[in-house]
Amino acid sequence: MQAQGYLLPMPPNHAPHELRRRLPRLFLGLVLCGWGIASMVASELGLGPWDVLHQGLSVLTGIPIGTMGILVGILVLALWFPLHERPGLGTVLNVLVIGIVIDVTLLWLSTPDSLTLRIIMMLAGPVLFGVGSGFYIGAGLGSGPRDGVMTGLARRGWPVGVARAVIEVTVLALGWLLGGTVGLGTVLFAVLIGPLVHWCLPRLTIPDLDVGQVRPPGVRSAR
Repeated sequence: MQAQGYLLPMPPNHAPHELRRRLPRLFLGLVLCGWGIASMVASELGLGPWDVLHQGLSVLTGIPIGTMGILVGILVLALWFPLHERPGLGTVLNVLVIGIVIDVTLLWLSTPDSLTLRIIMMLAGPVLFGVGSGFYIGAGLGSGPRDGVMTGLARRGWPVGVARAVIEVTVLALGWLLGGTVGLGTVLFAVLIGPLVHWCLPRLTIPDLDVGQVRPPGVRSAR
């Protein structure tokens, strides 16, 4: 039996010579995203929608928030198959690396007594996440697992904005009911992350070797 009909061709960006260029940027982006989330967790002033859910589940189960993010990411990634989405190497590493970085960072990063320092940490979160998203998405090795669900729904007739809003409002409400932290940081993350990624992405996207031009991937969050 010929395997040709069952094997998907390797995406150009996943060729060995391309991975040598792209993986360092990918890992840097994921580490920055993890630091940004950990900074917001330690500030105790509010998290982004998905991290409110991860924190709520963490409160419920006792599992560290980063590890819970990995478990949720695996479940979300499983939804790609009925939606016929194709993950990249970056998609899989996204599920693992960000959660590990969050848990390791929170081993030494604690909540300061000073409200001023907590506000600085809260503000640092979206900035680190936005820059990290620019590196991560700009590496061109696959979208975040949560974005794959959004784009999969969009291909089935859902407007992209509606799909994103329904998903994020749902996870935010569920996370809040479970004990996740909703606050000023939640609002600032929602307001700032889009413009930050929009500014960073064209400046951090890796140009293709064959054409020497920057790919214009859509503005998406890393998660």
